[in-house]
Amino acid sequence: MNDLGQDLDLRLVRYFTVVAAHQHFGRAAADLHVAQPALSRQIQRLEKYLGARLLDRVPQGTRLTPVGQRFLPQAQALLQAAHQAELAVREHVQTERIAIGYVEDLVITAAARELRRRHPNAEITTRHLSCRDIGALSDKRVDTLIARAPLPLAADDVFTTPLYQEPRMLVVPRGHRLADRASVTAKELAGEEAAPCAFETADWTSYRILGADVPPIESYEDKLELVASGRAIAVLPVGDRRSSLRPDLVTVPIEGAPPSQVVLVNRKGDPNPMIRNLRLVAEAVLTAPEA
Repeated sequence: MNDLGQDLDLRLVRYFTVVAAHQHFGRAAADLHVAQPALSRQIQRLEKYLGARLLDRVPQGTRLTPVGQRFLPQAQALLQAAHQAELAVREHVQTERIAIGYVEDLVITAAARELRRRHPNAEITTRHLSCRDIGALSDKRVDTLIARAPLPLAADDVFTTPLYQEPRMLVVPRGHRLADRASVTAKELAGEEAAPCAFETADWTSYRILGADVPPIESYEDKLELVASGRAIAVLPVGDRRSSLRPDLVTVPIEGAPPSQVVLVNRKGDPNPMIRNLRLVAEAVLTAPEA
């Protein structure tokens, strides 16, 4: 007779299936990381609840009784059903959660705000990344990435959504020979010795430093310091306003340079529907900042 007012304990059912698999209490206890006497007591609790003996001890270990043989496949199905129910809930929870990565100078506040407005019960987080931390998408620290193309990610692994384009500008120190120009052309800069500072393409870079004898540099601030010192000039998207914070730098529009492309990227095959929701919002509200 079972205990009044109590339901079948799935933990006890699992213990039973492990003992049945090993046909030995000692090996089952080691597998379950419990003491053998405690495991024996838990099996006795299950047998008392069901009102039937499930296991017999034999010299070689233990064996199923006829009732135990009938109960085992049902116990396994019960545990599998519980596991599937747990997965279904977890998958539903995952659909209501998204981590959005964004790179360097980009501002995604409008998209995050609108996504929260449309999905008030979702857990929406943002994560600022450096241009060298794009691996956050591949290793699943973020679900999506808003950044400037091209990206050092395999095209077969990601799905890319173009959002908007920006022209490029030249950044030079005050007093530079190009500082007073209304504009410069890409052709004028083509002969400069180039040292790329971020993502490369065959013909241009998302962020580019032009100049001779440019030392290896990591941080964006060090790159601006290099330009301000007169040792280099830089090409940036016009939406990157960080250089304007320095009074010793001047920006000049560039004519004929390929535009900088801002994109939204996610892993191919990711079932999270919040990614599609973000894509719709980003396409609607994220636009190139006004010059």
